[in-house]
Amino acid sequence: MSDAPKPDNGLTVRATSDASGDLAIYVHWPFCLSKCPYCDFNSHVRDDVDQARWRSALLSDLDRWRSLASGRRITSLFFGGGTPSLMDPASVTAVIDRAAAHWTFAADAEITLEANPTSVEAGRFVDYRAAGVNRISLGIQALDDRALILLGRNHNADEATKAIELASRLFDRFSFDLIYARPGQTVAAWREELALAVRLANNHISVYQLTMEAGTAFHARWRRGELTSLDETTAAAQFEDTQNALEVAGLPAYEISNHARAGEECRHNLTYWRCGDYAGIGPGAHGRLTIAGDKRAFRQIRGPEAWLHAVERHGHGMMEPDSLSRTERLEEALMMGLRLTEHLPVSHIEREAGTCFEQALSPERLKELVDGGFLEFDSHGLRATQTGRQRLNAVLARLLC
Repeated sequence: MSDAPKPDNGLTVRATSDASGDLAIYVHWPFCLSKCPYCDFNSHVRDDVDQARWRSALLSDLDRWRSLASGRRITSLFFGGGTPSLMDPASVTAVIDRAAAHWTFAADAEITLEANPTSVEAGRFVDYRAAGVNRISLGIQALDDRALILLGRNHNADEATKAIELASRLFDRFSFDLIYARPGQTVAAWREELALAVRLANNHISVYQLTMEAGTAFHARWRRGELTSLDETTAAAQFEDTQNALEVAGLPAYEISNHARAGEECRHNLTYWRCGDYAGIGPGAHGRLTIAGDKRAFRQIRGPEAWLHAVERHGHGMMEPDSLSRTERLEEALMMGLRLTEHLPVSHIEREAGTCFEQALSPERLKELVDGGFLEFDSHGLRATQTGRQRLNAVLARLLC
């Protein structure tokens, strides 16, 4: 499929008239001060970004989504990236205001902005709060200076701590990310760092295992033998320590890498994991809309400049949307839903598959995975055990083969 946006087909036009229900909005800001060596996200380093030009393009993209998803209620708006805390606060204000002009926001709508903890960006927190942001997600990644250098971060541990403290003063809800299983990291060192994280955390924390993703600088160094991955035994021990320590601290896992106090889960991400509808704004962003039982997948041109030029020429940077088959919908429901610790209801599986549960999934393979301790199946539905979530790709491959 070409990277150039194509004209809407008739189905897209007709689909706007009966759209209803809840909608989440994701806004992608693709720019960073530098590219982290482990990052495979759609992020780019640019010496100069025309904030006014990008603000206008994001608003045009929001206008386009308004024509596709009228009559929806907005449950969450998430500024991701890249580094959204490099956005001019005026742009954040403009996006929130335009969304509010197009749709009705739920009374408890969650508006999150991802931020890096450098002193310049942290100084913008007050302006973001005034703009309507009510939740901050901080890219801390480590609370150890040597690890931060290894990870290519632009802040040190002291700046990270100060940014967390500032976020806790300005926002009732905030979260921060950490990365474990770093090269050379011992179990004892991770326990010490995790203990500090628990003291700093409020109601949500995300903890990710480092992986050498293809296309990243880390992956290239790993292929050349310049970087060694942590052995599986040590990484597994760090995972277990993470689960136990955060459970004791009142921050149990609700997803593979995310932990929260009851009721403080990231509502925006839950929309993804529960296969809800969402609009994707900005370069490379994806979206899902369910119209009269038909689920459609939207995606935007990935390259920032190509996307910007398309919006300025055509009013949007969308590719031609695809209608997802029942098989694709089932695979997506399982892939997303089994990441959560909550049950995936049978009714949800049947809705996505378009058939009864017994026809959607093989009873023999399901029994095999249940007996093996990877899945649980009862009157509440289907869910992966902790062991199953650690091996989710293999579980899904067996379940769907």
